Amino acid sequence: MLDTLVRFFQDGGPFMYPIAVVLALGLAITLERFFYLASVRRRNRLAFEQGILPLLSRRDYQRAMKAANNSDSAIASIMAAGIGRLLNNSRREDIEYAMEEGLMEVLPRLEKRTQYLATLANIATLLGLLGTIIGLISAFTAVAAADPSQKASLLSESISVAMNTTAFGLMSAIPLLMFHAVLQTRTNELVDSFEMAGVKLLNIVSDQGGQSAAA
Repeated sequence: MLDTLVRFFQDGGPFMYPIAVVLALGLAITLERFFYLASVRRRNRLAFEQGILPLLSRRDYQRAMKAANNSDSAIASIMAAGIGRLLNNSRREDIEYAMEEGLMEVLPRLEKRTQYLATLANIATLLGLLGTIIGLISAFTAVAAADPSQKASLLSESISVAMNTTAFGLMSAIPLLMFHAVLQTRTNELVDSFEMAGVKLLNIVSDQGGQSAAA
């Protein structure tokens, strides 16, 4: 199996190497993003569900603000923006705008380098096609000067080798596109969790306002 893969790579010509570089770069970005998003998700859960949310439920906004400032999680910075407006007796709309601003500051860090995967997938595909075209040009040029009895076999062999780059380009592009879709989904799930946390804070504020009005 390994010998087949090595021979497949060697027969593809020089364009197999830049495609391999593109694939390696895409895999490195994928691993880094997977670990980063998993870390963000874990820290958000610990900071919000075990730290900030219980304090908000008890209306202990000062300690909730302190807990948010002491945390390095993404959700803590968003909550800190909203709680800070709440402590200043701001309106519900102002609290919501502050959290939206915090979300816009966090979002670029979540989406960082993810879009490169789609670009790298396209580059791998185009490099594969370019390698095949150049291989076919070289094949037809070599066949033109070959012995007539050998032209058919030489042409079929050259075309088979030239198609290796297209195959390798597609083999690299397909998983990169799949990883891009998975990472984009995980990023959207994190954004949804941020928005849900903001809704919970706004609901707590609304409940407090309703209770104060009733009193």
